[in-house]
Amino acid sequence: MELHDLTIIESINRLRAGEITPDELTSACLAVIDAKNPTLNVFAVKFDPERIAEQSQGELSGIPIVVKDLIDIAGIPTAAGSPKFFGVEPALKDAFVVDRLKYAGATLLGKTNTHEIALGITGINPHTGAVRNPHSPERITGGSSSGSAAAVASGMALGALGTDTGGSIRIPAALCGVAGFKPTFGRVSTRGVLPLSWNLDHVGPIAKTVADVALLYAVIAGYDPHDPNSLLMQSPGFQPHKDMQDFRVALAVGDYIAESDPEILQALGRAAEIFASLGAEIVEVEIPRLREAALANGAMVVADAAAFHRERLAEHPDWFGADVRERLEKGRAVSSTDYALARRVQSEMKRYFGLFFDQFDVLLLPTTASVAAPIDGLDSAAYASRLTRFTAPFNLTGLPALSVPGGVSADGLPIGLQLVGPAWSEAVVLQAGQAFEASIQ
Repeated sequence: MELHDLTIIESINRLRAGEITPDELTSACLAVIDAKNPTLNVFAVKFDPERIAEQSQGELSGIPIVVKDLIDIAGIPTAAGSPKFFGVEPALKDAFVVDRLKYAGATLLGKTNTHEIALGITGINPHTGAVRNPHSPERITGGSSSGSAAAVASGMALGALGTDTGGSIRIPAALCGVAGFKPTFGRVSTRGVLPLSWNLDHVGPIAKTVADVALLYAVIAGYDPHDPNSLLMQSPGFQPHKDMQDFRVALAVGDYIAESDPEILQALGRAAEIFASLGAEIVEVEIPRLREAALANGAMVVADAAAFHRERLAEHPDWFGADVRERLEKGRAVSSTDYALARRVQSEMKRYFGLFFDQFDVLLLPTTASVAAPIDGLDSAAYASRLTRFTAPFNLTGLPALSVPGGVSADGLPIGLQLVGPAWSEAVVLQAGQAFEASIQ
């Protein structure tokens, strides 16, 4: 096995055993970057060797990590995929999550490309070019954390941070065949992250395995008194919930789920069988108002984005790419009545799932309704609903949600499956994900 193919856990074990050195691990990833980045277009900023060598010691010491170019790193501009508006002045401070990574000793290799201002789910950016899927470079990675997922899937880094407002961690993780995790809203600070929606933004990890995601999550989670959305809760550390034989898994069914590609539905059925073989009780459930929740989330995203970018949109609308400008204009047109109704749906769905998870440990459903589409000729706006229909409801409700690789299509394209749990139940979701992952491996 090549060093860049190691998981974070495997790498830590080999580093501690003295079998490899941090320099060897970093060099292996840098070699992949040199070989593959010209094709895949993953990096917005690649750090020079001197900066990389500055990292400190800690539990992630020697582990090569990248972060989405929406997240501040002191001394480096944050362009957010929109260089006409951003990316001129370097950030003055590290984002909370970057500070956590540095404290843990992670080796930061650079910042990854994103869909412009994170307002999109394809990774096709008119300013920086399309990020290409490592499994099939003519196809999308998904977005908006496109470069972060592609970096992990291609071996350019062992782990990455992304952001998720409607599915932007889980969607590219699913389409690139890696694991991506959105913790509960308020569990991980968004201080130092360029906002898309103050009400829906999450930060989370992407890695090859659920175990790696769990480790990165434990590093970046925690209370931040300077973030108004951060909540002081119990320790975010990962502890097993209970035996899988005692799990109750809700399997999402019904017309809304059935609109997925047949191969994705087949993968979902196999996943249910795997959980049943582990001893879990599987109960088919049809969840009302999922479509309504996704639409409410979408309305809030564009309205919040239009509010944050109101001056830029008024002064230089032509500086935005066409698809992003169109969505911002839609956001500006959202009425106060429509926004209030979306917030009402949010409140009702939070209550619904609060009661729902009194009966179940996790909900199992697809991450996306389709596999990665070809880049050429793709109508990003029209395709968005195929990718966000199952992820957006859990931004609206703020629930922890994990995308885990669930197989491949006949064309060899990754399929992602999603596990969702009640608020603050990250340990439950991650335990279920690890059990599933171990079974399919």
